[in-house]
Amino acid sequence: MGKVILTIGLLILSNTFMTLAWYGHLKFKDMNWSQNLGLISIILISWGIAFFEYVLQVPANRMGFKENGGPFNLWQLKVIQEVISLSVFTVFAIFVFKNETLRPNHLIGFGFLILAVYFIFKK
Repeated sequence: MGKVILTIGLLILSNTFMTLAWYGHLKFKDMNWSQNLGLISIILISWGIAFFEYVLQVPANRMGFKENGGPFNLWQLKVIQEVISLSVFTVFAIFVFKNETLRPNHLIGFGFLILAVYFIFKK
């Protein structure tokens, strides 16, 4: 059970950095220090943030992978990562981009992802 919790925890942290790297720069225009940054600067800042994504994601997948003594097969790891990614993104979109709304069709799509998790884990 410990590897399950640790793997999922590291993937949550990893996806938090990933979301910041991929979408956080879209809010830079609202911050005084970054209003005059060029695209190359934004890319380098995003890469710097993404570094921490990899520092957490690689150990999570290595530790969680069944062939390394973990509890998950490759398919399960990928589906877990996708569900976590969309969950973290949803929280980010709602609280950081306040003009983005969570609509019923989004919830229906998430429901299908939950079904995907069910079917991927079904023996």
